[in-house]
Amino acid sequence: MKIHVLAGDSLVEPFKKTNIEGEIIVCRECLIDGDLMAENLEEFWNLRDDYLSNSSIKPDNFYKEKVKGEFEKLIENADGNEINLWFEYELFCQVNLWFCLSLLSEKNVEIYIVYPIVKDEKDIWKGFGYLAEDELKISFEQRIKISKDDIELGKDLWKAFQNKDFIELESLSETEAKSFPTLKEVCKAACEIETRPKNTLKNIMKDGDIMKDGETNFGEVFKEFNKREDIYGFGDLQVKKIFDHLRK
Repeated sequence: MKIHVLAGDSLVEPFKKTNIEGEIIVCRECLIDGDLMAENLEEFWNLRDDYLSNSSIKPDNFYKEKVKGEFEKLIENADGNEINLWFEYELFCQVNLWFCLSLLSEKNVEIYIVYPIVKDEKDIWKGFGYLAEDELKISFEQRIKISKDDIELGKDLWKAFQNKDFIELESLSETEAKSFPTLKEVCKAACEIETRPKNTLKNIMKDGDIMKDGETNFGEVFKEFNKREDIYGFGDLQVKKIFDHLRK
């Protein structure tokens, strides 16, 4: 059986239109944001449930059923099957990818990474949302089989990011790995995650044209941030949190 782990709900309907065979699992985490430190997996699920439940309005049991539940399906059904991880090149997706590889590292599986095809290098951070149905099919056809060494690398990258071990992350970024073509760039962004986005937003907020209407113009701030720092793959919730902190 083929299993496809999709990077968010927005990819589900476009994927279904391709008629690519296999079961769908949706990754709904945003591990680039919030506390990750836990002694074991069950403690980790509880930590993330508390954090995400307090960060946005979701139905009761949303995390347990729709987030943790999807990862549990992946863990329970992995052995003996083919896993296709549909993730993008930017840091948001790469961190989620590293986590998935850590969950699968002890499983008896063939794992492939499906990246969005890139027609122009300047568009590398744009992702699947800009691709047509036939381009999603081409992305799948060009998938990369993840070697055992790269699975272990993904596991190590996750551990370093989880522990905020930026020295180790910088060291790992020097590894040549076919499965992680943007490794050096995203690890650099990860190592600067506590300062770089904040400093970029500070500079944007000094722009009188963008900030003339104050908070009502957050859409322009968000748009400009993504022009300058699209490598992070931040959604509006991540940027708004930093934005609000800077305005206090």
